Amino acid sequence: MNYESMISEKMKGVKASAIREIFKVAGKPDIISFAGGLPAPESFPVEAIKKICEDILTQEPVTALQYGISEGYAPLMEEIKKRLEEKFNIDMTANEMVIVSGSQQGADLLTKVLINEGDGVVCEEPSFIGCLNTFRTYKAELYGVPTNENGMDTDILEETLKKHKNIKMIYTIPTFQNPSGNTASLETRKKMLALAQKYNVIIMEDNPYGELRFTGEDVPTIKSLDKTGHVVYIGSFSKVFSPGLRLAYMVFDKGLAEKIVVGKQATDVHTNVFSQMIAARYLKEYDIDESIAKSRDIYKHRCELMLSCMDKCFPKSVTYTRPEGGIFIWVTLPEGTDTLSLMKEAVEKKVAFVPGNTFMTDIDKPCNSFRLNYSTMPDEKIIKGIEILGELLKSKFD
Repeated sequence: MNYESMISEKMKGVKASAIREIFKVAGKPDIISFAGGLPAPESFPVEAIKKICEDILTQEPVTALQYGISEGYAPLMEEIKKRLEEKFNIDMTANEMVIVSGSQQGADLLTKVLINEGDGVVCEEPSFIGCLNTFRTYKAELYGVPTNENGMDTDILEETLKKHKNIKMIYTIPTFQNPSGNTASLETRKKMLALAQKYNVIIMEDNPYGELRFTGEDVPTIKSLDKTGHVVYIGSFSKVFSPGLRLAYMVFDKGLAEKIVVGKQATDVHTNVFSQMIAARYLKEYDIDESIAKSRDIYKHRCELMLSCMDKCFPKSVTYTRPEGGIFIWVTLPEGTDTLSLMKEAVEKKVAFVPGNTFMTDIDKPCNSFRLNYSTMPDEKIIKGIEILGELLKSKFD
């Protein structure tokens, strides 16, 4: 059967994530992959999770295997609320929470609740492909605002908000941004919030990497500065606990609660109860901060090793970010380079990365940047992979 004529209008313009397509190549054992965004597998608390699962299925099997409520498993919500108040200074008395099946679902729910076809969403340029595709699915107009080492360019952000009256939402990953690795300054965060209030738009603050700082000083979340309900905050357990459990949480003003819960019910009724119980037990009975500290040590070492190798092997005409946390480095080549073509050459040499066009609002426009990930490859593969990339780049730019 030919399904082409049956595909909905909202899906026709949405292309498969290049990252997922690259995974099909990068998953081969002979490929050195800097393409993924996966946490280091050795950071998973496997033994603790084994014990917790056994305890749950012995002591509370019916709760674990039965339907749950749409908002989330109450003991997990309590643990998260305490953590958000103590570590992130987010006032949970003024906000509501829903547990979602990964931060991607949180982005989808908020977009479903707020965005009509033709409504505008401001995105960092570059930005996370998963959320860009979510916005495209709902037929939003995307407006890219360039970023630098201090985050989104707030002067251009204001010009964009002034010019386009259809904008309802600003999407940002202010801490260890995907794909750039940059962190927005406190001044940038305050200005973004002030602009959201001035132009009456919502900020979606996506923070999957915020606890993975391995150098420098923490910067307050935008949500912790928000006293007017203009910020919806999405946190995740994927990078600090386990991505396979598919657990994240949305924090938002009470005025949005009803529609977000209804949207959740229409999507999947509720998030996996067993996963929520595992996370609740872990937060209560184990030291997640100790576990996160181990992850930070792994990423610090691998980031410093990769940057050191890049300093030695890459041509001087190639620039790159130097993140203080997270799992990504953004590499920029001389103007006129198409990193999509370069990626195909790199894969022939058994190294994979993600070309920059994937992260842009105009995915078809050639881009002279690409993303490297350092979280999963062992030392010897980081060294070898960067040497191979360095030789490829020198053959073009030296």
